[in-house]
Formats: sequence, C-alpha cells, structure tokens
Amino acid sequence: MTLSIQDSRFYKVAENVFSVSVCSGLSEDFFAQNMDNYEPFAVDEDDCLFSLTVVAGESVPAYTEETRQEEEGQRIVCGLTDAHESVFEYFNYDMYAGTMVCAKDYKSSTLFVPSGENSPLLKFAVNNALMVLYAIATSHCNTALFHAAVVKYQNRGYLFLGKSGTGKSTHARLWLKYNEGSELLNDDNPVVRFFENDGNGYAKVYGSPWSGKTPCYKNDSCDLGCFVLLSQAPFNKISRLLGVHAYVAILPCISGKRWERSIADGLHKTENLLASNVPVWHLDCLPDEAAAKLCLKTVTE
Repeated sequence: MTLSIQDSRFYKVAENVFSVSVCSGLSEDFFAQNMDNYEPFAVDEDDCLFSLTVVAGESVPAYTEETRQEEEGQRIVCGLTDAHESVFEYFNYDMYAGTMVCAKDYKSSTLFVPSGENSPLLKFAVNNALMVLYAIATSHCNTALFHAAVVKYQNRGYLFLGKSGTGKSTHARLWLKYNEGSELLNDDNPVVRFFENDGNGYAKVYGSPWSGKTPCYKNDSCDLGCFVLLSQAPFNKISRLLGVHAYVAILPCISGKRWERSIADGLHKTENLLASNVPVWHLDCLPDEAAAKLCLKTVTE
C-alpha cells in the first residue's frame, strides 16, 4: 500500500521522540483538531524512536484475535496478522474508532480510521494508538507509562497508584487543597524513566499528552519521590512496602504488551529497578485532609 503523506509532526515525551504523519483524505486541520494536547511536547527533532501514520478509508488487514481489554466503556482488541504484525482495534462504547497495525519491531505503525469520522472519535483513536505504541516501543528504554496520578511537591513527584475508582485523582486533589506548594503534574498517565548510573541510578517522572478526564498536559519533569498505593478504608494508615511487595504494588499500574516476551522482559527490568530503588508506600485512607497530611509527612521524611 502506497501512502501519500500530507503533513508530519514530531513530539518528545520523557526524552523519547516520535512522529505522527497524516495522509491525504484527512482534514488539513487534523493536528489542531485532534492533537492539541500534544502541542506542549512538539519538537523539531526527527531522530524518532517510532512513528505513526494515520490513514482514512483504507481496508484494514485481516487478523486473528489474541486477547482484549475492557475498562470504563473502552475496548481494545489485540491480535496478529498472517504476517505476524501486531494489531490493536479500538472501540469507545461499542463505537468503532480505528485499527492500528504495527511493524514487528514497533518502529513504524499505521492507524486505519473510517472516512468522514467525527473528530471526538478520531481523537480517541489517535490517543489510544499513541499510548499503546509509546508503552511498547519504550519498554526497552527503562521507561514505563503508568496509570496513576502524580503531584509535584518541592521539585519531587509523588505517584498515587491503585485500581480504577480507588481514589487516585481524589487524593491528588486533597494534596493540592491541603498541602501548600503542591501542583498537579499529570492526572492519569505519567511516564517514569529510570537512569542507570554506575549502580547509583535514579528515577524521574514526566508529564505526558495523556491525562484522562482532567486536562493536564505539562511538558515538565522532576525527580521521583515515591510511589503510594492507595486503598479505601475507614481509617488513615500508611506503611512501607519492601521487596516483592513493592514490585507487586507497581506491576499492575504499568502499561505494556506483557504476552510478548521481549516487551515483558523490558518491563520487568524497569519494574525491578523502580521497586528496588524508589520507596513504595501503602496508604489505607479516607478521602479527607488528614489522609493527605499524613501521606505528605510520612513520604517526605
């Protein structure tokens, strides 16, 4: 299939550069209409880790389903073509949004979208495709895309982890309200990178173009202070997690294609580095001022 590229843009998230190209048949205002949240991350660099090309109205290659993921009305169907290319098909409340087909090394991918697609659904497809591609393509770079809320306080980032509905965003808002000097870095999908430095490594957390229901697209970063796993409880109590307990706490919060060995190995290395070098806490809590103050006092000491 020969594609006619009409425009390309470059973005850098957590020091990783990627490109997005648009083929003829899509609006000339594609980037303004569908990728405004990426503007803070726009760069002129073209040394890309991966690229995504968006094409409308073309036939999608047939594939065999491997697995599917569903959460809050969003569904991703994952599979393989006969040529062993990875496929990700996106639905929003049963409405088809698009299909991404990836090269075997994930360095280039094509997002097929229907012709005449309305902008909200197109933006949904692009965001999901880039999130999946970013999580996979950076898995060997000591990089992890988290499902978490992160607050920046005194130039350190504090990541709040937990299942959907646990209260990550609520606890972040409590920090903003009751812990003076706090600011929201990202409300749903921050990126964490671990830098190895002769056995004395360190981790940083970055804002991203993906921030869930709260628009917070900051091209900013800081040292990672700690992880805090949240659990709802009728009391406030915080304790340190060590060893395998720390590893298990952060494991479910990291995105990636774990059923592919090379990707799983890269994620495991990153998870092990983080669990071994960054403090991990467990906070049983109420959604109140006391919880925010207890958490701040404990993790900053």
